[in-house]
Amino acid sequence: MAMVSLDVELKAKCPRITLACIAADVEAGATPEGLDQELRVCAEKILKLAEPKAVLESAAILATRAGYKALGKDPARYRGSAEALLRRVIAGKGLPRINNVVDVINLVSVESRLPVGLYDLEHVQGDIVFRAGRAGETYKGIGKYDLNLEGLPVFCDAVGPHGSPTSDSERTMVTAATKRVIAIIISFGSADGVERWAQRLSELLEQYASGRSIETQIV
Repeated sequence: MAMVSLDVELKAKCPRITLACIAADVEAGATPEGLDQELRVCAEKILKLAEPKAVLESAAILATRAGYKALGKDPARYRGSAEALLRRVIAGKGLPRINNVVDVINLVSVESRLPVGLYDLEHVQGDIVFRAGRAGETYKGIGKYDLNLEGLPVFCDAVGPHGSPTSDSERTMVTAATKRVIAIIISFGSADGVERWAQRLSELLEQYASGRSIETQIV
């Protein structure tokens, strides 16, 4: 798998950050029935809580917001993907169905309250560094406008930034042609539980996306 490392300056501003990296061969395709049901049950469980909006104040969500603030980015304007998905669920819109691989990542993100990046390794050049975005850096987010990356935590390869806990880029997005991926779980608050979520993600990829040759790295 591509080696993933933390930039020294980002680590200084977010000292408790931990990444769990899972690389796997996959067969990308339509959302299978079992995964569709797990996504539906997950959303329903949140809506049945006495106060569904309380999930937005969970420790993992608050830690992500604090990490963004430490890097100088407004977390109300640039939300972590887990928070964005939770807000979608609370609004009654459910979880999206994209493809089996993306849907697994979204399910784990909502369950763990942690952002998860997902990249097609065929389009990642060299090793990956997690750092703060620099002035003038942008990329086209998946289904979105060009994202202003300055101050945003970003994953960068030899070509440049290609992903963030807010929105990944079109350059390395997973499609029906994808054969090997790397998923990166991002915890700004603690290493506690990260390995468990990496195991959960690995098992879901095996079950619903024919995941194999799975490798895990904790950073």
